[in-house]
Amino acid sequence: MTKENQSGEHENVSRTRPRLIAFYLPQYHPIPENDEWWGKGFTEWTNVVKAKPLFKGHYQPHLPADLGFYDLRVPEVREQQAQLAREAGIEGFCYWHYWFAGKRLLERPFDEVLASGKPNFPFCLAWANESWKGIWHGADGRTLIEQTYPGAEDYTSHFDEVLPAFLDPRYITIDERPVFVLYKYALIPDLRGFVSLWRELALQSGLKGIYFLGMRSSDNLVQPSCLDGWIVDNFYFLMKKYKNQKRSPLRSLVSRLTNGKVKLDFSNLTHRPTTIPYCELASSDLLPLNIYLDEFPLVFPSWDNTPRSGHQGDVLRDALPDLFQAQLHAALEQLAHRPQEKQIVFIKSWNEWAEGNYLEPDQKYGRSYLNAIRDQLESMN
Repeated sequence: MTKENQSGEHENVSRTRPRLIAFYLPQYHPIPENDEWWGKGFTEWTNVVKAKPLFKGHYQPHLPADLGFYDLRVPEVREQQAQLAREAGIEGFCYWHYWFAGKRLLERPFDEVLASGKPNFPFCLAWANESWKGIWHGADGRTLIEQTYPGAEDYTSHFDEVLPAFLDPRYITIDERPVFVLYKYALIPDLRGFVSLWRELALQSGLKGIYFLGMRSSDNLVQPSCLDGWIVDNFYFLMKKYKNQKRSPLRSLVSRLTNGKVKLDFSNLTHRPTTIPYCELASSDLLPLNIYLDEFPLVFPSWDNTPRSGHQGDVLRDALPDLFQAQLHAALEQLAHRPQEKQIVFIKSWNEWAEGNYLEPDQKYGRSYLNAIRDQLESMN
């Protein structure tokens, strides 16, 4: 854990309240690859501003308020983001990190945070280890850049690349070890070897190891013993549960007869995205935490990825701030028995605007989601 002292540095201390960590998308600046794939100057804002309502009552477009259509190459923007998060009671950001066998993407914002020492706000990294596909942005399913796992030499290079971050006093720790999140750990063919090598390299570098977290989105997923803990992804679990309960008899029959290998998609016929009332997900039981493992719940303020996926997207309707606060309360209740260092809730996300999944102020709700976090934390004092 870290805390800012009078000199502006961070030091290990004991906490007096739960720890909230928000996933952070380091996009919102042009890169050559996106220029090539989507056109000169493309950023996530390109998708955000072109979004349109697809059905009656559909809240689109989602437009930013306080921070505007920012560019993450601007240091003042990053300072303002940290200040908003700090005022709400968020401990730090978990930056998505992209590594493709020696090639990094979207690295500039975090590299500048690391090099400049600003903002003086805690952070950790999450490796988004999956291939980039055009379908994410409503195009065909072609692979834009493939995620591969070449082996020990590449793993060592990868570790060397992130080591300066691990050594930074702002880096978020658990049990005095830097936290590193593996988004799709099951895709790493030699997961145990990868984890073992990084732990060995960490010890050689003067660290006490690495605290590896995997993302768990199912209640029956096999959890490898080589990881230290788990982020329990309630968003995907509850979305899948709701869809299974509501899907048509024909779709259920086809899925059952083909062991799930064939799935019917009616969105092209209806020209309407899947809509789910947020209240039904927010009031659902969160995935239970295993009391024998370090598991940390993930909560979500809203979701609408139609700016990227059009009528093939998913929409959480009426995602109100007070419902988000209720979900956050339920997640914190799951952790009440824990030592405070491990009373951690992850929030998806700080700034995924093209997925309608953000805490930053917008023109409809202002700072209401941030205020919901602050109010929930204050109610626990």
